[in-house]
This record gives sequence, structure tokens and C-alpha cells, in this order.
Amino acid sequence: MARKALGIVATDGAPQAIGPYSQAVVVDGMVYTAGQIALDPKTGGIVGQTTPEQTEQVLKNLAAILTAAGSGLELVVKTTVYLVDMADFPAMNAVYARYFPTHKPARSTVQAAALPKAVRVEIDAMAKVG
Repeated sequence: MARKALGIVATDGAPQAIGPYSQAVVVDGMVYTAGQIALDPKTGGIVGQTTPEQTEQVLKNLAAILTAAGSGLELVVKTTVYLVDMADFPAMNAVYARYFPTHKPARSTVQAAALPKAVRVEIDAMAKVG
């Protein structure tokens, strides 16, 4: 039985992976992103101190990766949001709602003890291609 190749997604429009993983992988008409944090794709520095500022950058990064994969935020099926403090949920949710004004993907939100580079929020997504 032949194995189907995975489509590895790499774009300069989002931060390069900071470990042994891909920005996203496309398989069987779906794109699965790595968790994105508030890194500036050009400088690699953290964007913003607050949860809303960081959420804005995270969603911009996700949008760039999805676009590079032939998808987009409007085709997102599911997201997982990781917060270091669940008290930040309303602030994150207000920004998130602007990026998904009519299309509401399924979502899980989890409080994490810590996130990479001491950020406040990380989000990953699964979306349809095309």
C-alpha cells in the first residue's frame, strides 16, 4: 500500500518553527497548524504584553499559515486555545470574535501552567483546504 505524502507548510508570513516541527501539515484536504504564539515573523520577538495584544498577533500568524496552506480562517473547523490564566478568557475572546465574526469553529480552551517564551496565549487550528 502506497503512503500518501504530507504537505509541509512553510511561510515567511509567520514565525519560523522554534523546534523540530512544521508550521502546519496538509493531509487529506485538511491543514493542521502548530500552536502559534505572539512572535513577530520578521524579528522573532514577542508582540505585546497583554493577552489581547498577543491574541491579535497569534491570529495574524495563524491566518498567514492557513493562507500558505491554501486555506483561511473562514475554513477553520476547530481551534484549541491555551491560556496561562483563565481570567484572561474574556480578553482573548473579544479579539478572537473579531477574527471569526460569523463563522464559529468548534473550540476548546485550556489553562496551561506555562507557555513557550512566557507568552500568555497560544492557539492552534484545524481547517479545510480550498
